[in-house]
Amino acid sequence: MKKLVSLFCSLALCLAAAHAALATNGTNLIGVGPISKSMGGVGIASPQDSISAIFANPAAMCFGAYCPGAEATFSGTYFNPTVKGTVDTRGMGGGVFTEESQMEYFLVPAIGITSPITDRLRIGFGAYGFTGMGVDYKEQSPPVFGDLYTKLEVMKFAPNIAYLITPDLSVGASVHIDYGNLDLGSGGSHGYAMGLQLGALYHIGIFNFGLSYITPQKVSHDRVADFDGDGKLDTLELEGPQSFAFGVSAAPLKNLLIELNLKWYNWGDAEGYKDFDWENQWVYAIGGQYKIGNLSLRAGFNYGKNPVKEHNGFNPQGTTNVQGKNVPNVNYEFLRIIGFPAIVEKHLTLGLGYELPLNMSINISYVHVFEETMEETSAGGAMKLSSSLEEDSITLGLTWRF
Repeated sequence: MKKLVSLFCSLALCLAAAHAALATNGTNLIGVGPISKSMGGVGIASPQDSISAIFANPAAMCFGAYCPGAEATFSGTYFNPTVKGTVDTRGMGGGVFTEESQMEYFLVPAIGITSPITDRLRIGFGAYGFTGMGVDYKEQSPPVFGDLYTKLEVMKFAPNIAYLITPDLSVGASVHIDYGNLDLGSGGSHGYAMGLQLGALYHIGIFNFGLSYITPQKVSHDRVADFDGDGKLDTLELEGPQSFAFGVSAAPLKNLLIELNLKWYNWGDAEGYKDFDWENQWVYAIGGQYKIGNLSLRAGFNYGKNPVKEHNGFNPQGTTNVQGKNVPNVNYEFLRIIGFPAIVEKHLTLGLGYELPLNMSINISYVHVFEETMEETSAGGAMKLSSSLEEDSITLGLTWRF
């Protein structure tokens, strides 16, 4: 166990410097690790590896293929978004300009370890990129996009504990230690936050029922941008929203698992997101796994409505108050629609797993996020802003049980 903790700490230092992905349920990933991602991001009721349990429901560490022993999971995601922005100023005598973001692909690592302390008590450690988004329109010609550059990334470190109250009921908790970095073109501004995740899981017959709650977690980004044009860099607070999640799984056949998850993200009350007029989001996920010998086949689907509200008819001459700063409406809407286009909704997921010798397994997932477009028009049709986003990602992971 000491060797595992040492390995975990070494890898965690590397993770802290890694880029987070352009996320897919608002600014959040649908799941962590190749197994959860290949099953639509499910895992509240029946996570299939340690990293899925740590991410989705800490109480689930007491149930699963990794029990009663220990497990270490390591994974990396290649994430390739395609983002395009359009500015239409024909209503002002201008033209139509469309550009593709030059932000490069993202590499998103994740690690998770879980181990028994007694036959009822288990502990775990997790570190993973969870939140992120960004575009790069610098050095475009003509400079209609104003050298726009945004990058948000949040890494979570999550030690957790779970206790088996009865053979069919467990509870768990994780401490979330967040490292957040935000760059709006004036250089990165980082900060830290702490929060808590609570979970419970109940098993009866062929069914598992899981619950999870995550507290709000606010990071303050100092001197990140000049929002009101007074020549001074301002602070922006961004708060990971509180969330509730429910999951139910069934194993109607020996080799078949089906799980449904429902999540609620409270974007509408989260600092930063509410200032840019996001609404609360319901996320629906379904995933399945079928085993044939050493091979596991997985598939899933995830849907979460775009949380960014449209502001058709906005006044291009007015201002909007953002955390005490009066931001010109054109800049405000430009940042909302072009700079942070968290607009995708539908995710199709597929994956494979294969059990190797020495209690090891290798897993791979592919996630395709279907293209979505958002457009809004100013009062009188003088200006139209729109963004489109499509995403593809591949995750490869290695699991070792001992």
